[in-house]
Amino acid sequence: MDAVVSIVAAAVTIVVVAIPEGLPLAVTLTLAYSMKRMMGDNAMVRKLSACETMGSATTICTDKTGTLTLNEMRVTDFWMGKEHVSVDASREIAAGILEVLLQGIGLNTTGTVHKRPSVSVPEILGSPTEKAILSWGVLELGMTMDELKQDWEIIQVEAFNSEKKRSGVAARRRGEQVVHIHWKGAAEMILALCSDYYSQSGTVNIMNDEARSDFGTIIKSMAEKSQRCIAFAYKKFDGSLAQVHGKLEDDGLTLLGIVGIKDPCRPVVRKAVEACRSAGVNIKMITGDNMHTARVIALECGIFNPNEDLEHEAIVEGVQFRNYSPEQRTAAIEKIQVMARSSPFDKLLMVQCLKQKGHVVAVTGDGTNDAPALKEADIGLSMGIQGTEVAKESSDIVILDDNFASVVTVLRWGRCVYNNIQKFIQFQLTVNVAALVINFIAAVSSGDVPLTVVQLLWVNMIMDTLGALALATDQPTNDLMLKPPVGRTEPLINRVMWRNLTSQALYQVIVLLTLQFKGSSIFGVDEKVRDTIIFNCFVLCQVFNEFNARKLEDKNVFKGIHKNKLFLGIVSMTIILQVVMVEFLKRFANTERLDWGQWGACIGLAALSWPIGWLVKCIPVSGKKFNFFPTLKLRPERSTMLNS
Repeated sequence: MDAVVSIVAAAVTIVVVAIPEGLPLAVTLTLAYSMKRMMGDNAMVRKLSACETMGSATTICTDKTGTLTLNEMRVTDFWMGKEHVSVDASREIAAGILEVLLQGIGLNTTGTVHKRPSVSVPEILGSPTEKAILSWGVLELGMTMDELKQDWEIIQVEAFNSEKKRSGVAARRRGEQVVHIHWKGAAEMILALCSDYYSQSGTVNIMNDEARSDFGTIIKSMAEKSQRCIAFAYKKFDGSLAQVHGKLEDDGLTLLGIVGIKDPCRPVVRKAVEACRSAGVNIKMITGDNMHTARVIALECGIFNPNEDLEHEAIVEGVQFRNYSPEQRTAAIEKIQVMARSSPFDKLLMVQCLKQKGHVVAVTGDGTNDAPALKEADIGLSMGIQGTEVAKESSDIVILDDNFASVVTVLRWGRCVYNNIQKFIQFQLTVNVAALVINFIAAVSSGDVPLTVVQLLWVNMIMDTLGALALATDQPTNDLMLKPPVGRTEPLINRVMWRNLTSQALYQVIVLLTLQFKGSSIFGVDEKVRDTIIFNCFVLCQVFNEFNARKLEDKNVFKGIHKNKLFLGIVSMTIILQVVMVEFLKRFANTERLDWGQWGACIGLAALSWPIGWLVKCIPVSGKKFNFFPTLKLRPERSTMLNS
């Protein structure tokens, strides 16, 4: 009866060891540790699985304003008619026209101006564009927001529309019947609605074809200086309030002026974009700006390279992309680097098209309208400063400083997470294979197993709990950004891992079987001491193999080890506990004490795994995919192994 119980217990224990039940723990530890560390790198993870998915990203679709740029907009150019006017020279503008312009700035806005008693400069709130225009009006043109609010009554508001790229307002002076209609928006959009324009002196001129061409040249020259071009237009309407709504949509406006708003690129963006390119990740900029502004910013950031990219294929407008047939979009999507004058629908369409092509897509967004694209993407990245609550709720990760460089940091962490999981799987499978083979062959040949139930459970604890902790806490290195992205179809257990784990498992099996059949004669000991030597050698092999598992391809397994104090602590603790198991818990662990020579032999045999690991990594591995366990994949279209 005791023999039957022993056999059943051994069988159950072998099954427990064989099943990698520690994998969910390893994934959870890796993701949780990375999530905590990423907070220090300005990234708040809302969904754990997004950490690993980001490591597989092949394309990042990014906004321009505030992400690639500093989000510190200010008015740097002003054109009234065909004449350039200094932004601080309000005296150069006819008094009547200046008054109308200030109305357009102060009434047609979603921003606010607050005067603070103890501070001379008022506090201006709103979107970056609104803040820039209001700051210009208040600080340079002498606009008084409180007087405008007291003197004028807002009748109707047409909110900014991402399709029309403009916003409008109808207002009238209190006590008067004449309605003043003001429009503000993308320069080319407003220009198309204008039939006249004001000159600097205040005269009204006809907007003929020649004038439109001249204004087009002005807008292009401003855009080539990476300025966002905003136009102001105006008309008066003397009629009933019931007629205002229709008139608000009419053309026949008079152009007041065009301002250029400059938002410089972040200093670190170009380096971040280069890091992505080195990592094989494609960057696509999606912006509402016109083609010229988008092109200049893309050049400054390094996203568009005219020497490598055909401009007519690399830069498109949203309406052009939208009007492509599905086949044309599929053919063009790989070449597109910049999409200008885009709408939220265009952004969503690009994400869907990229996913259909097999890309793992990360998308940045800050507006409510970006929510569909953030949800559709494999990884949604919202902005912590300018982002709306809707955008944050729709995202997987919040970039706390709105900086594209932090997006690249998230990418690096994602690759680190994926790499750490691969390390643990390689380590665990090596233990599994060696333990199963040695016990199976010993049981078949002699009817007894060298590793007892308690010993197998101890080994299982080492590889599941302590091994996961040790290998899950390696921090990202720059080497991770020199490899191509894993993508959507690459198997989790690749050929490099199979090479490493097969060689180490084979070495351990050879050593342990030799000890099983020849150990008693080699050491001149009885069977119980021999089994203790086998157990001790097996555990020490796993300890030394933990160092090998730290680097899947790098021959120097000690590189950067001093930075991971937790790894060194866990290895030290494992060795101490193993000494206690062998030397002091003889009855519990079914072991016998070993002398110094036997300990030295065990350590020497285990340490041979280091030179073997170095030699094995000299063997080249082909890039052809090989997946023995096709279900073991961490992929965006599935839940991660945390949920398995």
